[in-house]
Amino acid sequence: MSLTKVTAESIRARKGKRKIAALTAYDYPMAKLLDEAGVDLIHVGDTLGMLVLGYPDTTLVTMEEMEHHVRAAARARPRALLAADLPYRSYDTAESAVANARRLMAAGAEAIKAEGGQEILEQVRAMVSAGIPYFGHLGMLPQHVREEGGYRIKGRTPTQRETLLADARVLSEAGAFALVLEIVTPAVAKEISEAIPIPTIGIGSGPECDGQILVTNDLLGTFPWFTPKFVKPRLNAAEQMRAAIRDWREGIQHHETSYTP
Repeated sequence: MSLTKVTAESIRARKGKRKIAALTAYDYPMAKLLDEAGVDLIHVGDTLGMLVLGYPDTTLVTMEEMEHHVRAAARARPRALLAADLPYRSYDTAESAVANARRLMAAGAEAIKAEGGQEILEQVRAMVSAGIPYFGHLGMLPQHVREEGGYRIKGRTPTQRETLLADARVLSEAGAFALVLEIVTPAVAKEISEAIPIPTIGIGSGPECDGQILVTNDLLGTFPWFTPKFVKPRLNAAEQMRAAIRDWREGIQHHETSYTP
């Protein structure tokens, strides 16, 4: 594993060379563990709303909550690139996008992600002009889940395909260094990956992207109450944790202790 610091530019330069591995972290210990495992990009996603804070979706996450969790993850001082989400309604204008992106950068983020394509082009250009490394996100957009009435696969119709391709090209031309494709049909994800000069990082979008990102809780099985259909957990950590806690609880009844004098 290389000890060289990963940057937005080095992620961009991976296109066509080596697959990018990205996972989420919302606190210091997980960011530390992911970095020690050699992950290329650690993402403080607004998925923390559901996985840490118990919200029904990402739309309730605030800037203050994002700053808090970015600071925690940044204390791990990862070799990996540390990216963070702009939360819902925090980038409605170019001015708010730049101001809030700067807040997350001040908290320790090294790149900023926001959802959307041509409809947020002004905001993207403003962030890039301000020197903020921008990480795009197309396909299923979790911050739009309420208006769309659920999480839906994208790219199934000719219109969706054309829009996704146009959005990907626009974001690349505007200066994005990489692009998440979430739950896009594999054929369209492959087409987008071949059409733009920046890496695509897929989640539930097939194997032909330039990298893959997952929610770490899904990969490790630490949030057993919901697992996306496209995820194959590598561990059932929640059950192992329950078993360890039950064993400890039973031990208390027999006057056992974890303390060794």
